[in-house]
Amino acid sequence: MRRNVVPASCAMLLFFCAITLAQPLSVTAAGRLIGIDVFAQLTQHIKRQADTDKQAFAIASQCMNWFYKQQRQKPAPPAVQQISWIPSESSALPAADSDAQEADCRKRYPEGLDAVRTDFQRTQALLSLSLTFYEFALVGDGDDNSLYNARELHDILVALNLAADPSLGAAAHLRSLTAQFDSLHDARGMEALMAGMGKLYDQGYRVTTADKAHLNRVME
Repeated sequence: MRRNVVPASCAMLLFFCAITLAQPLSVTAAGRLIGIDVFAQLTQHIKRQADTDKQAFAIASQCMNWFYKQQRQKPAPPAVQQISWIPSESSALPAADSDAQEADCRKRYPEGLDAVRTDFQRTQALLSLSLTFYEFALVGDGDDNSLYNARELHDILVALNLAADPSLGAAAHLRSLTAQFDSLHDARGMEALMAGMGKLYDQGYRVTTADKAHLNRVME
């Protein structure tokens, strides 16, 4: 009888060890799933809009400069925004030829300087919102590992006044975040976004060197 007891005890011990070792692995895997599903897809969603906003702002900026040159006036300094972006010479209009630029700008802004100045302010505000929300997404990744763990995901949702119940699932949280970004972008809701950023700062989050480097790459 004793010969059967020893193997059974060993088998039971191995079973409990396997369960114990599997627990931290499952937690790690869950954290990785959250990060892949939310951080990567959220930042990709914001970047697509930021790229569109950069293009629109560059066109408005170049056309505004062109209209001012026709009047031989210097353009007014831009309004102060949370994050600024200076378009390169070739970032917007397809041709450097002055005739082509004139035709393009007059077609886009038939009402002239006032219209392009209004559009410049609009596109600048939209771009600033996109880039600031991207910074918010980076700040929420507190350990700079390009993944949101459960705590980080909870904190960015709460900062934006969104439901943070884990039972909703990562996919639902991602939809909430992207929808909130789209809503704030359409409304140019910088004040609400900065209030959310303030809540993250109250939780101890900060803009890190890695965040700045990441944001600079997006702004290129």
